Amino acid sequence: MWVKVLVINGPNMNLLGEREPEVYGKMTLAELERLIRAEAESMGIEVSFVQSNSESVLLSAIHEARKNFDGILINPGSFTHYSVAIADALRAVKVPTVEVHISNIFAREGFRAKSVTGRAARGVITGFGPESYILGLQALARITRE
Repeated sequence: MWVKVLVINGPNMNLLGEREPEVYGKMTLAELERLIRAEAESMGIEVSFVQSNSESVLLSAIHEARKNFDGILINPGSFTHYSVAIADALRAVKVPTVEVHISNIFAREGFRAKSVTGRAARGVITGFGPESYILGLQALARITRE
């Protein structure tokens, strides 16, 4: 049985590979999605992707996930630090969620060490570069198959 996971990427993730490569690396969003898709397939996971710089688009995607997905893998980007709306949506839909970050949010500026959205997730994986997404997928595979 295939597990269906929605991968959500928030603001500025469309600029991966260009934006602060010393922090986020040189992999583009398209390359990251290919990596995730390949790893997901090997785990029996079907993935779909959403990226938006708009909080309302991300909220709608989370709401829709309750009907169509077994898990959510989310990198809320800068919404991590202040979006009560995204946190509330994640709690409301009751879809198992893992939050991921490419950089170590706890080793950066002080305001980044707070994850409002992470409180609504089953767990947070941060600081392992693109591997954070793979670790998140592995966690979701276990959680959704329990």
